[in-house]
Amino acid sequence: MPGLVSVKTPPRITVPDDTTTNHQIRPTPDPSSPAQRRPPSPSPSFSRAKPSPDRSSGKKKSPEKNNLLLDESSLDNPDLGPFLLKLARDTIASGDGPTKALDYALRASKSFERCAVEGEPSLDLAMCLHVVAAIYCSLGRFDEAIPVLDRAIKVPEVARGADHALAAFSGYMQLGDTHSMLGQLDRSIECYKEGLKLQMEALGDTDPRVAETCRYLAEAHVQAMQFDEADTLCKRTLEIHRVHSPPASLEEAADRRLMALICEAKGDYESALEHLVLASMAMIANGQDNEVAAIDLSIGNIYLSLSRFDEAVFSYQKALTVFKASKGDNHPAVASVFVRLADLYYKTGKLRESRSYCENALRIYAKPVPGTTPEDIASGMTEISAIYESFNEPEEALRLLQKSMKLLEDKPGQQSTIAGVEAHMGVMFYMVGRYEEARGAFESAIGKLRASGERKSAFFGVLLNQMGLACVQLFKIDEAAELFEEAREILEQECSPCHQDTLGVYSNLAATYDALGRVEDAIEILEYVLKLREEKLGTANPDFDDEKKRLAELLKEAGRSRNKKAKSLENLIDPNSKRTKKKTSSKKWSAFGFRN
Repeated sequence: MPGLVSVKTPPRITVPDDTTTNHQIRPTPDPSSPAQRRPPSPSPSFSRAKPSPDRSSGKKKSPEKNNLLLDESSLDNPDLGPFLLKLARDTIASGDGPTKALDYALRASKSFERCAVEGEPSLDLAMCLHVVAAIYCSLGRFDEAIPVLDRAIKVPEVARGADHALAAFSGYMQLGDTHSMLGQLDRSIECYKEGLKLQMEALGDTDPRVAETCRYLAEAHVQAMQFDEADTLCKRTLEIHRVHSPPASLEEAADRRLMALICEAKGDYESALEHLVLASMAMIANGQDNEVAAIDLSIGNIYLSLSRFDEAVFSYQKALTVFKASKGDNHPAVASVFVRLADLYYKTGKLRESRSYCENALRIYAKPVPGTTPEDIASGMTEISAIYESFNEPEEALRLLQKSMKLLEDKPGQQSTIAGVEAHMGVMFYMVGRYEEARGAFESAIGKLRASGERKSAFFGVLLNQMGLACVQLFKIDEAAELFEEAREILEQECSPCHQDTLGVYSNLAATYDALGRVEDAIEILEYVLKLREEKLGTANPDFDDEKKRLAELLKEAGRSRNKKAKSLENLIDPNSKRTKKKTSSKKWSAFGFRN
């Protein structure tokens, strides 16, 4: 299976202040991640009514003023909206609780709406709705925030100028962040695209703020495993920063770390290494020692992928020395280096050292230092579980994955990550013969990925194949056939028909059709696979002889010889096929097996 989705710290949702209405959801920087998260970009301020000085004091409100807040008719007062909005912000800042702040913000929005001049869109109303949505999100009521933001983006009229365009931009970005917190990545990306389009129309294509939004959208594409789109956006970001930033700037370093992550995901390790080295030089020039250590960790990962083990160890040890000196021996950043060293030593056959580093990392995660996030611990435990799986200790791997799930299950914005963990658990359950639990884990993961818009990724196709295999073990052959068919369509599109994952699905689908009595369909698939191997992949692969033998058995059963001119699969797998299917119960089990 491909690598599981990495744990990503969800965006933070905060209440916009008096001077900015740019989208306020920003990921927390992850020192161990190759993609350095950027700080909030500068954003325009909207013109809005200011509360009178006497209303900004911290004096206790008189009974008359309390009655004013409760009287609906008073909402027609044009001074009340700005006052209530400030009160909502002050309530949040004082720690009195978001529920009271929400009440003030809702009343403020009603006042702005009542006092708006007919035919004149109110940017104050748009800003107030952004605040209401942010408070809903802080309460975990994301579904209620979405209609508020949908309304907010309809308030500005883009044709009226830059202020209105940037107000709409802010709304689209905040709406995209809210969809992201619900795991709806496809909707999130569409909102970011609309926001970027409006921002470019207002500020031009080369404004530094446009570069920040391009990077933000690129990160979303990376999270959705849409690496080509991310690559294009990140290159645009680099080009803009070359114009507006000095050489070796922090902005360029952040761009290059994201480019390295994209190149690594696409298998272009040499380019990834080049970007990381340039990013490291920029961080050194700016005195960012901890960031240099984080980049050294990423460089070590690239060396490990290139099997340059000595250089990987050197990079990891450099990062470890800095993290211990600056953060302490029990910081999760130290544990993350231990995990990478454990993986390296396993791959070089030093199993005792590998196990020792795993245990050291787990000791840190068992007693985390203050400030450690559950996402950091869950990410580390997920990686360690993969190493224990390699040790052939699936029960221990399952225990760690279950701990990761428990840490993440109540965290918003982690649906894709949880789906990755569930997929890994499904594989573990399958390995130990717990097929019903494997099917349940795969089904849950697939449901989350469908909801988040990742239903067209190669990872999703592989996951469908895995669930199909679990269904085969449970004798749910019809369900398995549907899963293999969907997996085939996705992997053909994402990986090509000649990819090993796609060929494996073809083989599984042929076996399933044979079990269902659809011998002709099974024969046509195997003829197509053999033709691919003979014409494009060569016949040296041991799977070729196995598939040829399987085809011979089916042809013998069908009483005919092989058709050298294999038919295209374009219309082969048709749910509306007119062929009559035999019942599974009347058909002996398939003579050939299934492939993981």
